[in-house]
Parts: sequence; C-alpha cells; structure tokens
Amino acid sequence: MALQNSLKSVEILPEDADKALLVGRVWSNAAAGPCPVLVKAGRVFDLSSLSPTMSGLLEIEGLAEQLAAATDLADLGSLDAYLSGEAGHLLAPVDLQAVKAAGVTFADSMLERVIEEQAKGDAGRAQEIRGKLAPVLGDSLRGLVAGSEQAAKVKTLLQDMGLWSQYLEVGIGPDAEIFTKAQPMSSVGCGDRVGIHPISQWNNPEPEVVLAVRSDGTIVGATLGNDVNLRDVEGRSALLLGKAKDNNASCAIGPFIRLFDGDFTLDVLRKVRVSLLVRGEDGFEMTGESPMEAISRTPENLASQLRNRNHQYPDGAVLFLGTMFAPVKDRRGVGLGFTHEIGDRVEISTPKLGRLVNIVDRCDACPEWTFGTRALFENLARRGLL
Repeated sequence: MALQNSLKSVEILPEDADKALLVGRVWSNAAAGPCPVLVKAGRVFDLSSLSPTMSGLLEIEGLAEQLAAATDLADLGSLDAYLSGEAGHLLAPVDLQAVKAAGVTFADSMLERVIEEQAKGDAGRAQEIRGKLAPVLGDSLRGLVAGSEQAAKVKTLLQDMGLWSQYLEVGIGPDAEIFTKAQPMSSVGCGDRVGIHPISQWNNPEPEVVLAVRSDGTIVGATLGNDVNLRDVEGRSALLLGKAKDNNASCAIGPFIRLFDGDFTLDVLRKVRVSLLVRGEDGFEMTGESPMEAISRTPENLASQLRNRNHQYPDGAVLFLGTMFAPVKDRRGVGLGFTHEIGDRVEISTPKLGRLVNIVDRCDACPEWTFGTRALFENLARRGLL
C-alpha cells in the first residue's frame, strides 16, 4: 500500500467532485472486510445496507436518484484516511462483475496492432514496419465508422493491396473484438501495484474509459482502467491474447465509478479526453492522450455487442472501451520504442472521472490474488450481511 499512503484525495477525485455521484469499494479495517461506498465531500459512506456487493448495488433501479437523496448512510471516515492506510485502503470499484475489454477501437491503435503482427513481437523491427505502413493505413483508417459501407470499401482496397489483417477486421469490420481482460475480483485499484509478466520485454499501459454495465445491458456509469498489454507476447500470435492480457495484477480499475445523472451523461462521456503520464525512476517521462471522440464504435454499440440475447452477464460487467494510445517513444535504444521499467508511476486521468494511479512491478512480485468470490461470501456471511 506504499503508493496509496502517499496519495491525497484531491489528486484522484474528479474536478467537479462536489457534483459527482461516486461509488466504489474500500477495505474497511473497522468492518474487517470490503464495503461498497459512496464518496461525498471527502467522506466515505457505507452502502452495505443497500447491497453488500457492487454488483448488486448497480442493479438497483434509480440508484443515482436514491443516493443523491440519501442522508442516513453510515460514515466510514475520510477518503484520506483510506489513502493513508489509517482506516483501510481502496479496492477496485467492482467485485462480481465480469471484466471485459474491447480491442482495436481507435485508428492509431489499429495501426500499432498491425505493426505488432508484422513484427512478430520484435520491438526492433517495429519502426521500419511503421514507416512502411503508416502512410497507407493511417490515411485509410482515420474517421472511418466501423461496420459502415465506407469501411467495407476500405477493407476491399486493403485486401487488394495485400495489407489486410485480423486486427483491421475487428477494427473496422461489423464485429467488435470483445475479450475477457481479468477474472471477477482480480482487478487492482488506485494506488496498488500493477503487474507486467516477467517474460515480456515490450509492453505498455493502455489508458481507457471503462463502462459499468448492468445485467440488463443498461450502462449506468463509467470509470478509468489500465488494460496492461504485452506487445511482444500478442505480437507473436493473436492466440496468445490471454497470456498477454490476463495476469496477476495486470488489470487496474478506478478510482471510483461515476454514475450517470443530470450532470454526467453518455453524451458528456463521449467528449472526454483520457490523459496518460508515465514517470520512471530512470528519469524517463512520457505523456499521451486519447480523445473519446476518435473512437470508431460508440459506447452503446460496444455494450450491445458485449451483452445481448446471445450472451448474458447476470452479475453485470465492466467494459474497457479501448485506447488510441500505443506509445512509440524510444526508451531502451533508438528504434526500440517504449516499454515499461519496474517502478514506473502510471497516471491515467480525465477531469470528469478523476485519476487512476499505479506503480509498475513484475506480476510475480505483486501480491498474489487470493481474495476471490468464495472469500468474499465467507467474509460477508461472518459480518451478517447475507
């Protein structure tokens, strides 16, 4: 919890936190377990009386209105007391929900996935391939609406040029790439260490907006996420996606889910710009930005491809919407592009959702994931919440 101990609430809350309906999870030392909470005026209020799980909480009809009017919630202390470790610590703001992700939803990241595929996971070949493909694919892909008639024409053109790729198929074709990012209960929260598999030598953060989706498919809010990616592993074969994505501590979500209400809507979310800052202990610094307006599929379309009559999530789901930011700034040598080093501080932020902060470590050095679904229900039963 070293990083959480150094964070302050003002660093992680949205700029308009006084108007935001923020829900999340904390580990409460007093309760000796996890609690769904409302964060308001710098205080943390227990929502266990409404539902002992975040999954159940988000299923409540009219939740935003109910929380906006609530006056009798138990006060668990200040948010700063959880960031300091005095009262407990922050958890990822999800529990039983499926953790899913949409890939290749921005033109720039489409290009980088094709480069990974062509380079076969070799970072040293990426710059040369980028120089050949960018002039052709970059101009062809920008502004395309996935699944549109124009996208189909571009697909035919690229096939004729011998440039078609499986990544372009999911990037501009009718069907989105939806995959499992992490197991329920395995995500880390703001202030935790985030993991890179020790076999990887070419990897990057992926700053993304994450939708909170109810079991009936309703999008009820949003948060931030880091869809940590191993470029060399996925580049060797797309069939290694699971190994590239789902590892110990490799999924960070937080700090809180902001519920939709009169001030914060899907239309507002469509216009946010997600910023990335990476600072290394070696003095390296990298910044980037993903404007949601550049996404090739709408959040509603992605959510509908996630949850429909053919595929249900009775405990709800969270959905990473993808990123346009694929870092190429050289770090270990000319032409080798970006990769993480142990100790990197990663900040993902946008004014409406706050700031998700994590420190990079190896997956086998991060704390093992041991508190799963069985442990959650045993804990809730001991506390008389079931």
